[in-house]
Amino acid sequence: MIGKPLWMWAGLHCWPSWRCWPLTFGVLHRKTREIGVRESLLMSLVYISLGLGFGGLVWMQLGATAGVEYLTGFVIEKSLAIDNVFVIALIFGFFAIPPALQHRVLFWGVLGVIVLRAIMIGVGAALVSQFGWVLYIFAAFLILTGVKMLFAGDKPLDLNNNTALKWLRRALPISNRLEGDRFFVPGVDPRTGKAARLATPLFQALVLVELADLVFAVDSVPAIFAITTDPYIVYTSNIMAILGLRALYFALAAVLHRFAYLKQALAVLLVFIGGKIFIADALGWEKFPASLSLSITFVILAAGVGWSLWKTRRTVA
Repeated sequence: MIGKPLWMWAGLHCWPSWRCWPLTFGVLHRKTREIGVRESLLMSLVYISLGLGFGGLVWMQLGATAGVEYLTGFVIEKSLAIDNVFVIALIFGFFAIPPALQHRVLFWGVLGVIVLRAIMIGVGAALVSQFGWVLYIFAAFLILTGVKMLFAGDKPLDLNNNTALKWLRRALPISNRLEGDRFFVPGVDPRTGKAARLATPLFQALVLVELADLVFAVDSVPAIFAITTDPYIVYTSNIMAILGLRALYFALAAVLHRFAYLKQALAVLLVFIGGKIFIADALGWEKFPASLSLSITFVILAAGVGWSLWKTRRTVA
């Protein structure tokens, strides 16, 4: 199964216990309630520990190089997820979604993200295996994206002019009121005057969260393939990082202003990830050393986080 035995793929979905994580994720975390910062930090630590623990299994089963590549992919995906958190917070603010209902949107949103990433990684793996030059397209795209991010500035995102939201409001009968944790409610279509099921702001927020991840996946999936072309490493590092996205959001939502310069660090990181493919070719290397790639990744991210915390230190009450 894509170069790895079935038990290794099954092991991912049954880590860390005999209960498969989709079942655990679906049964134990569906209750609509507000998640506190303390709980979200604890959940984030648990998910990060699970991700690192799985990396240890990859290291033992596939070797040191695979282990380092997994860790690099995991760190990059987690870092890019923070940028995603900024957009999710903006979406929730735009629709005035209270914290108790944000949990429901993120629950279904993360499940959709997992399916979406699996499809994109499968397509990417097929392209790379058949056409090796696709990696150079990925690399060039990452460099251009990083440069664009670096010089884009901090122009606020105006959701009122969002094309997807405008289309959604034309395609579906819309309710402008929240109705508890419901995505659809019975009502009257204001355009036709007929009975219809109306999409609540909660459903509109869910659609935009999914679309936001699609946009971010266009960056993150090529970034992982630029590190390794092993579909197993690409998929596992992505999924283990994504599983903690919901907890990460609640942990960081209140302190996003402290990461004001992280976007610039992520931009530099994307340029590096794309550029190292060309650097390896120019130096005659078969592949950019995994350990060096991980070290540079840590340095770039640490510099971005450290500089952000220093520059925003006066905003702490």
